[in-house]
Amino acid sequence: MTSMTLDPPLTNPLPPGTALVAGVDTHKNTHHVAILDLVGRPVADREFRADGRGYAQVIAFFHEHGDVVRIGVEGTGSYGAGLSRALNAAGLTVVEVARQDRQARRRRGKSDPLDAHQAAVAVLAGTDTAIPKSGDGAVESMRILLAERRSAAKARAQVMNQIHALLITAPELVRQAFRALSGQRLVNTLAKTRPGTVSSTDPEVVVRQTLRRFAVR
Repeated sequence: MTSMTLDPPLTNPLPPGTALVAGVDTHKNTHHVAILDLVGRPVADREFRADGRGYAQVIAFFHEHGDVVRIGVEGTGSYGAGLSRALNAAGLTVVEVARQDRQARRRRGKSDPLDAHQAAVAVLAGTDTAIPKSGDGAVESMRILLAERRSAAKARAQVMNQIHALLITAPELVRQAFRALSGQRLVNTLAKTRPGTVSSTDPEVVVRQTLRRFAVR
């Protein structure tokens, strides 16, 4: 699939060497790029696929139109991460641009070309911009590991809450068996129980089986 051209006829041809800025509206599958001159006049815009081939086409698109000195990319830590890395590797200057707030988007409707244009305007004005996430090196590796740890901690806390909630309403014999236990000791004890795997309609059997599954999880 080739990039889809959305360029309007150029009404302001620029002389060679003219400095430009660009903005990128990023999505999961496509990115829309807009180029402006330094007084904010549109030069060109186009949509590209959000993959390696598309990134190369974006870079070629910039070189084709002149000297793009700064590029505002939305979501450098999410949908724009791959493009940001490719642009940095090509020696282009990337800045993080804040996404338009939802209220403003609802008022004017969703438009990828307009969002890309607004990102370029933000670069030109120096508003709502920040140093983009690099997405590489030790910092990125630590971010990945911390995300995994947070997810595991959240899942563990959720299961612990489910265990305690189930014990509150469990049959009395089950409640008495585990009443004195808490925390990791409770989890270890429940994981070692052998309530069997045979299907049953007895609430005591079902709750013991469920508690063991929670503990193993």
